[in-house]
Amino acid sequence: MLISFQSIDHLTGTRLENPITLERHAVHLWGVELEGSSRSVARCFAWLDEAERHRAIRLVREQDRQHYILAHGALRAVLGRCLGVSPCVVSLGRTEAGKPFLKKDTPEHSMITFNLSHSHNRALIAVTKAQEIGIDLERVRSEVDVTNLSERYFAPSEHAVILQAPREQRATMFFRYWVAKEAVLKAQGIGLRGLSDCEVILGQDELNRDIRVRLGSQFTEPLRVCLLSCGKGWDAAVAAQNLDVVRQGE
Repeated sequence: MLISFQSIDHLTGTRLENPITLERHAVHLWGVELEGSSRSVARCFAWLDEAERHRAIRLVREQDRQHYILAHGALRAVLGRCLGVSPCVVSLGRTEAGKPFLKKDTPEHSMITFNLSHSHNRALIAVTKAQEIGIDLERVRSEVDVTNLSERYFAPSEHAVILQAPREQRATMFFRYWVAKEAVLKAQGIGLRGLSDCEVILGQDELNRDIRVRLGSQFTEPLRVCLLSCGKGWDAAVAAQNLDVVRQGE
């Protein structure tokens, strides 16, 4: 699926009169460019809760701080439209493992699940209903030592595929595996300790549409994975039990 990335100024300026209707198990995705006006930054910062504001303030680099504020503000803008409330009253909590969730104000709200990933100047948001969801976005970086990292953290079959690829394609293969595995881990609420216990088998066609996942004992439910096309130099994936309906959000 091809993802387009919209302006953060557009997303944060969208009014509640444009609600988002979520069908059961349908997955809605938003791609966001994290370069916005000072007005968008101020608006997003005002929407954050106290913990998020403290985390943003602690970030040393101004660019990292702005990207964090805009990414988390964008998430609240989307969730606000799903709930029909202002982004500033969206109430989030975290599990013991650190996975964010929507606090259960009503039974209807408790069915909504979401996940956020941001890398450099882009963010991806996934929202669904009645199932857990995980998403990951990465910029492909050729300077990463993919041989050593895949040998240490990946399943032997994944490491072998990366080594068999032409040298100039190894970084691309590594990040393709990485986003798929990270999406699965985030959907399950498991940290990076589960990397080697999650084995991804990519399809043989160029688009890798046929993706299978083998999960170890620490995983609680079967999941499907869909790779997302985000343009040259980017890789992304979404994981959930049901991916029959995946839509780009507006």
